[in-house]
Amino acid sequence: MLQQKRGGRLSCCVVYPNRYHSAMSNLGFQTVYALLNEHPEVVCDRAFLPDREELAELDRTRGTLLSLETQRPLSSFDLIAFSVSFESDYLNIPAIFRLSGIPPLAAERSPLQPLVLAGGAALFLNPEPVAPLLDLVCIGEAEPLLPAVVDLLLEGAEHRDDLLERAAQLPGVYVPALYEPVYDGCRQLAFKARSGAPDRVPRIWDPDIEARPTVTEIHTEATEFSGMHLVELSRGCPRACRFCAAGFIYLPYRTRSVDVVREEVLKGVAEGRKVGLVAAAVSDYRGIGSLCQEIIAAGGTFSVSSFRIDHLDSAMIEALKASGQKTVALAPEGGSQRLRDLIRKGIDEEQILSACDLLIGHDILNLKLYFIIGLPTETDQDLEELVALVLKIRERVVTAAKANKRLGEIQLSVNPFIPKPFTPFQWCGMEEIKSIEKKWKFLQKAFGKHANLRIQMESPREAYQQALFSRGDRRLAALLIAADRQGNWKSALRELDFDSDSFVYRDIPLDEMLPWSFIDGGDDARLVREYRRAFGLPLGEGEVGEDNL
Repeated sequence: MLQQKRGGRLSCCVVYPNRYHSAMSNLGFQTVYALLNEHPEVVCDRAFLPDREELAELDRTRGTLLSLETQRPLSSFDLIAFSVSFESDYLNIPAIFRLSGIPPLAAERSPLQPLVLAGGAALFLNPEPVAPLLDLVCIGEAEPLLPAVVDLLLEGAEHRDDLLERAAQLPGVYVPALYEPVYDGCRQLAFKARSGAPDRVPRIWDPDIEARPTVTEIHTEATEFSGMHLVELSRGCPRACRFCAAGFIYLPYRTRSVDVVREEVLKGVAEGRKVGLVAAAVSDYRGIGSLCQEIIAAGGTFSVSSFRIDHLDSAMIEALKASGQKTVALAPEGGSQRLRDLIRKGIDEEQILSACDLLIGHDILNLKLYFIIGLPTETDQDLEELVALVLKIRERVVTAAKANKRLGEIQLSVNPFIPKPFTPFQWCGMEEIKSIEKKWKFLQKAFGKHANLRIQMESPREAYQQALFSRGDRRLAALLIAADRQGNWKSALRELDFDSDSFVYRDIPLDEMLPWSFIDGGDDARLVREYRRAFGLPLGEGEVGEDNL
């Protein structure tokens, strides 16, 4: 448990723009809080979006949002630092400002009010929808970025404008006020830097993840992972599926040594906690089987965040069974082989069925399967192949369950495709909601008559909203503020006469400037090559050949 300090030259409040349960289930938020508190001259509190009843009471009484540790108003801190992992939480940022008595727009705040910093995965994908609300944005991972930012803030400056200009010279620090976008309808024509700010802001990654483990810093019962000690095994993903941001924004793929991981894992076991192994694909971690068996041998239990279908480890599965894990999640994602090839998933039906057979053979009869619908070029035939694949898996589960005289179940998690920045599919529009809903009804009808099979889907309208924030520009900030004021998203759209469809559904030409183009996130040409390969388009000069992924 972190010890709260009583003093420090810089007072900071780390804010997660969602409720306590979500925040304390997030390793990124916990890491930022720990990093700031480790600095000898910083004192750091936490704050969250209040629960519904508390939020209603604050609105009724016009009360002020207070920090958790010291019960201070957020407006009394030197620095407010938002940790934002998901674009949907952009909606809650104006509410945090309103409840704190702080103007939401950075341009309207006085120098006596807190400086506002933000970071997290959502922001180093595309910070533009909330850029006008922020003074500073960390583009990249916290470990290498925060120390330099804190040192600059401790040095101070006579005027805030001077401080912001100096901050813009730090690698990975984006100062929205120093950039002026130029728009023509839904298109962005230019993004002008001023006051010596760099034309492009580099995304910064931690070159030495061995230096500091990423683990649960504060254990609390009120989280999704109650009673667990989470340990990050690796950062990024070596697979680079064309729809998935994790394979591109955390490059290069980095793994922690078994010795470092083992120390943290056994610490959790010694404390009597279940160990949660965290990675984009746990089964890709070298030595995962022996590590899992060590946990069992030490008298512990564990769970894993995800598996790669073509890289299951028998020793790990045996250990999972011994650990009492009842359900394993697999992600075919594409329902047909054509779609799996399109997204560069790198697996075929035989591998999917073999993985299921391996799990079923170890008496793990509850499977959760993740699929995406609405992928570019998807047809009715692709959906029919999805149904056929799931029914083949169900037949295997049912047969094994009857033999073992116990129940088995398949859970289907079906989610609409959402285009993400810094992926080869960033130029692809999302499929229209009406079409997604039609496909959903088809799947419900196809699976509804089968026992031992449950299906759920993310709300298409929430997916639409996420796509808007993923692809939008800084004009969305006014929409976010209006939605908070109105208490209704649709009313805000009508008030501002905002054409959100053009951001969500439009296929973007490859030569068009993107709202996030100012971020130097690596090999932009590689994304273009992968886009062309996906859709069978001619490669440009010098683009022939495979990328070293």
